[in-house]
Amino acid sequence: MAPVIYPTTNFTATEQLCLERGEGIYVYDTDGNKYIEGLAGLWCTSLGYSNTEVVDAITEQLHKLPFSHTFGGKTHAPIMQLAEKLRAMVPVEDAYIFFGNSGSDANDTHVKMLRYYFNAIGKPEKRKIITRERGYHGVTVAAGALTSLPANLAHFDAPLEALSILRSDSPHYYTGRQGNETEEQFVDRIIGNLEQQILAEGPDTIAAMIVEPITGASGVIVPPEGYYEKLQALLRKHGILVWADEVICGFGRTGADFGCTTMGIKPDLMTFAKQLSSAYFPISASVIPGWMYKAMIDQTNEVGVFGHGYTYSGHPAACAAALKTLEIYERDNLFEHAADVGAYMQAQLREIFTDHPLVGEVRGKGLIAALELVSNKTTGASFDKGAAGAAAQKACEENGLIIRAVAGNAVALCPPIIITKTEVDDMLARMKTAIDTAYDQLKDKGLITA
Repeated sequence: MAPVIYPTTNFTATEQLCLERGEGIYVYDTDGNKYIEGLAGLWCTSLGYSNTEVVDAITEQLHKLPFSHTFGGKTHAPIMQLAEKLRAMVPVEDAYIFFGNSGSDANDTHVKMLRYYFNAIGKPEKRKIITRERGYHGVTVAAGALTSLPANLAHFDAPLEALSILRSDSPHYYTGRQGNETEEQFVDRIIGNLEQQILAEGPDTIAAMIVEPITGASGVIVPPEGYYEKLQALLRKHGILVWADEVICGFGRTGADFGCTTMGIKPDLMTFAKQLSSAYFPISASVIPGWMYKAMIDQTNEVGVFGHGYTYSGHPAACAAALKTLEIYERDNLFEHAADVGAYMQAQLREIFTDHPLVGEVRGKGLIAALELVSNKTTGASFDKGAAGAAAQKACEENGLIIRAVAGNAVALCPPIIITKTEVDDMLARMKTAIDTAYDQLKDKGLITA
């Protein structure tokens, strides 16, 4: 065993699969086995593997200017070009962009900028942030406190109170509905709960609410119709900023440019990473509106600097990778491709798995989806300790498909957005075989209750 502390890994089960190379939607292990990469790495390799254009863009930049920081007035062409490109794309008024290295640090940056901004306008008490149960927003100290998944909170002693983090209901109708509640009644109840929470805390103490348009690591939760319309109306009524975490949804994943477009969100703040560079080079972006940026200028002048930034903020090779990735998205109409192939994948998933005895719910949009695995299809009862998710993930891998069990017993799919319909058919055929195998194994262990 190598002396590596592996992330998001059980330390008693490390180094189970060693990947050696990738091509298109496929990756190969050191034994020569070929797999469909059904989760695009970690929701990120949108262009698949070995895209020579992106590799060449990075290489060219490394030969030209392999590094330059952007502190103290220094800049370079790629960071300015990328900022202008993103400003033209995002639905944020007069956008300004801070570049970092990961989705986690981008969300940390937003926490700090929110405090900086509200201090600048004389409202230092407006610092609380609302997140949601089953939300995932990263693993750094602040982003980890915004995350609500048990495994990411256990034993870490996240400073929730110190960071003024509030939690609201998850908008997952399947697991959160009460009795015979309709989707509309469910939405009205959880929005009502949120308003009561806001009033109890005091709207003047709450800065923003962070949401993934469609969640990723919490199980690909697609909120019901009307949820975001009512949520935004409530937040704006109380002067609370809408913060969209687009780390997974951004750049074609949901079949549109952004998850906000798919789900009808008009954000004040946006967070990007992952597909911004197709994961070929680490880069993230924290987007704020111009009115927020301009309110902070005098404070930076008073102190002498905006005292935040990373060594690799706006790394020239990272910016070159992102610029080339965005160019390919536009040139090859990949958002439209993702919409077309995504609609096909969603339809096929429902046709194949809706009636499967192990599947309680099929959900998703575009090229992101999940199957909720249940021990009882009638009641929706789940499995202890993620038994079904683990069984399905293992069976998929044995059938040449890499997926990920998330939130216990949800099985997530998120292939590269370059995937074709023929490749979707192959992927889902492998998945069907694997889910059948997992069902038989769980039944043999007496874990299926109906």
